[in-house]
Amino acid sequence: MPKRFNNSKGPSQRQLRAGELIRHTLAEILQREEMRDPSLQGVSITISEVRVSPDLKQATAYAAPLGGGDQGEVIGALNKVAPYLRGVLGKKIALKFTPALKFASDETFAEAEKIDALLASPDVARDLSED
Repeated sequence: MPKRFNNSKGPSQRQLRAGELIRHTLAEILQREEMRDPSLQGVSITISEVRVSPDLKQATAYAAPLGGGDQGEVIGALNKVAPYLRGVLGKKIALKFTPALKFASDETFAEAEKIDALLASPDVARDLSED
């Protein structure tokens, strides 16, 4: 296997930089652009991470609606408008190719709430306070 396809060490600096550029630009687009899809109107969406393929031609954006809402419906709507978002993204970023976008649910907020609930439980609080 050629060395350039060895991704066992994680993403390259190039992938990380491209992912952050795309994340910031997508967040700006979603904040400023008026979406016609009723599932996206009036919904604040956070883009927590963008993972880019080694060839920078595909990107997976992890998104979640702020303040609750039906996450599955929002992710479905984002995937439906992904070609439009790709077109707007291509005009705003300086990459040779604008990656194809795919949106996925971001579960980190649910995991963080779960850990907070565990830490707030009386048994764990008692164990943490004892020396």
